[in-house]
Amino acid sequence: MPLAMNRDVFITCAVTGSGATQDRSPHVPRTPREIADSAIAAARAGAAVVHCHVRDPDTGAPSRRPDLYREVTERIRDADVDVVLNLTAGMGGDIVFGPPDAPLPLNPEGTDMIGAQDRLVHVAECLPEICTLDCGTMNFAEADYVMTNTPGMLRAMGQAMTELGIRPEIEAFDTGHLWFARELVREGTLAPPALVQLCMGVPWGAPNDLNTFLAMVNAVPDDWTWSAFSLGRDQMPFVAASVLAGGNVRVGLEDNLFLDKGVLATNAQLVDRAVGIVERLGARVIGPEAVRERLGLVKRAPR
Repeated sequence: MPLAMNRDVFITCAVTGSGATQDRSPHVPRTPREIADSAIAAARAGAAVVHCHVRDPDTGAPSRRPDLYREVTERIRDADVDVVLNLTAGMGGDIVFGPPDAPLPLNPEGTDMIGAQDRLVHVAECLPEICTLDCGTMNFAEADYVMTNTPGMLRAMGQAMTELGIRPEIEAFDTGHLWFARELVREGTLAPPALVQLCMGVPWGAPNDLNTFLAMVNAVPDDWTWSAFSLGRDQMPFVAASVLAGGNVRVGLEDNLFLDKGVLATNAQLVDRAVGIVERLGARVIGPEAVRERLGLVKRAPR
């Protein structure tokens, strides 16, 4: 494919995620105040979008509690810096099987499988401008954990997001996820043009080699907006790769804990590093108002 560099780039900061990183760095935020403060600092550093999960304030374990999401979103909205709010809707699709010779019953530790509407309770209450839609099922990193998103579940969630007036961010972990995303748009479940996040290097989805990355990019329709990220030490190289391939970028502690080898990062530092890469490539980092105009987003108050 010809080089089609993006000259106007927005940066998403994935603030905390749901992975088991809470004890690996003191900078991974746990409480709603910490998550909001880290998101606000990332916005000041140049992030136009903040992607937020919540965690149990005491243990750091991932949580779906709507009250925690409400506190995070209220703190961010009350801040003196503007930013586009993107909440996860990925929680509630986790199945952990038993050992290979006895997969049933399911392992209650880690299994969290709920219905489509239950997965969107916090989204309906908080009314973010964007929420994520993990557009497929896959074996996900650890042992016998399956990230489960059936076609019926995705259609129900996608339709609910559309009716709420919230822009879904399609999380594509492999080429088949983009195939189904195009079908959701074709059938009218999602409104075109869509917004896509290409999730590279997540075991066991699309590997983060450049050939696979370009295959993912080439599977995104020309009129869609897309962003991409990779994990760990490949996070910053993929900032450059995404811009050069025509996309936007995502960084943050959800995907990478380090600024340099052995140097733990904050979200603001990762965003600042990404800003420097984008600008040195000759592109411009755009802010939240430009993102809203590009994506047709509406900033609203919660219910």
